[in-house]
Amino acid sequence: MAAFRELGLAPWLVEQARQMGLSRPTPVQAACIPPVLQGRDCLGCAKTGSGKTAAFVLPVLQALSEDPYGIFCLVLTPTRELAYQIAEQFRVLGKPLGLKDCVVVGGLDMVAQALELARKPHVVIATPGRLADHLRSSNTFSLKKLKFLVLDEADRLLEQECTDFTEDLEVILGAVPARRQTLLFSATLTNTLNELKSLAMNKPFFWEALSEVRTVDELDQRYLLVPETVKDAYLVHLIQTFQDEHEDWSIIVFTKTCKDCQVLNMMLRKFNFPSVALHSMMKQRQRFAALAKFKSSIFRILIATDVAARGLDIPAVQVVINHNTPGLPKIYIHRVGRTARAGRHGIAITMVTQYDIHLVHAIEDEIMENLLLYFVMNHVLQMCCPDLELKLQEFSVEERFVLDILTQVYITRRDCEIKLEGMDFDEKKEINKRKQMILEGKDPDLEAKRKAELAKIKKKNKQFHEKIQQTLEEKKQLQLKKKLQKRTERQNRLHAKEEK
Repeated sequence: MAAFRELGLAPWLVEQARQMGLSRPTPVQAACIPPVLQGRDCLGCAKTGSGKTAAFVLPVLQALSEDPYGIFCLVLTPTRELAYQIAEQFRVLGKPLGLKDCVVVGGLDMVAQALELARKPHVVIATPGRLADHLRSSNTFSLKKLKFLVLDEADRLLEQECTDFTEDLEVILGAVPARRQTLLFSATLTNTLNELKSLAMNKPFFWEALSEVRTVDELDQRYLLVPETVKDAYLVHLIQTFQDEHEDWSIIVFTKTCKDCQVLNMMLRKFNFPSVALHSMMKQRQRFAALAKFKSSIFRILIATDVAARGLDIPAVQVVINHNTPGLPKIYIHRVGRTARAGRHGIAITMVTQYDIHLVHAIEDEIMENLLLYFVMNHVLQMCCPDLELKLQEFSVEERFVLDILTQVYITRRDCEIKLEGMDFDEKKEINKRKQMILEGKDPDLEAKRKAELAKIKKKNKQFHEKIQQTLEEKKQLQLKKKLQKRTERQNRLHAKEEK
């Protein structure tokens, strides 16, 4: 514990850390805590499971103990589950202070949240969308005296991808004071974060883990190469194998879409696996309940979308299975980071089809290490990808066992899909989209008309460009034809002269 004291933390905070099982600071904690205590802005980039949350929670609590008031600190995070996990760390470590915290996320009653904010909690942990909604619609609280602004999973918050937080962040940044400490933490360093590094004010401190590998050494990373059509059968076989060999192991299966997540969970339940789903189409209370059941080992298998890929600290996860190969290397890093946490060992298996080889190369380039590969159905893959040059390590999978369950898995999945269609799953998704638009102050019907009009304009533009291309091509052909005719006429005249 002497190491934590050397960082400048107060004895009561060191004791709280000890009670939480934090005996020595991790590299990111040792590097970032002193500059934060000195009042500097900080950008920390380290592997998943390296203790980034405590790296900002501890110095914030120390500063709060010296000058307690609310609202003192705002923490922004991309997912609801991560918000509650960070709040839990603040509560435990800040118990001697009588810390008051408030979690502001979507899916819960806005009135109750507004009342909590009006009571001026010390720390607010929020997702950008819901906090921006409160700032737009309410004046019962103020962020003008804020001392700390923390962006956890900063790359996800600042990148303009499928979920763009730009508008919400603009509203929030307009409400916080210019004189503040800004702390950014992430497992992946993106171009956006690199730009921020040069633009940051307030004597910025930047720290990045020295290791070029973005995943921890205790993580055994493997790939399972399978044909697209039999992926589910191999998933069932894999889970059955792990369950037979290690009954007490916990497994997370990551999927691409909410629908896939729901179908796979229903299918695995049919095979009597203790599984539970977690995706954004579920109500917030259901999501909390699912996560709590998995954490408490009531269910040993969690089927999830990428809402569970970032920041969630579930130390007892032994296996992560990627049902699809992630489209971006950083998504892969965050997914596999759910296992092999806090020095424990874990295994991550990614199911790769014949269409995903380029994605594997991208992941290998990003994490800078030769991944071990599970090699399955060799003859099929050689037919699909004869030029495959990856160094594959064969994994002893009894093909006949997979073939034995193939038909049963296919029928069970189809039954689950039919059942899900009867539950109007897609319709619920559309309803949720409409609700979100209404919350953002948009008219769903008007937006639908705009989209339809844009689609028409795009179609017309496409047809116009195609017509221009066709005209140009015809003109080109005509010019070529004329040239050929002139050349032929010239040759004919020369032949006629020679004959004379």
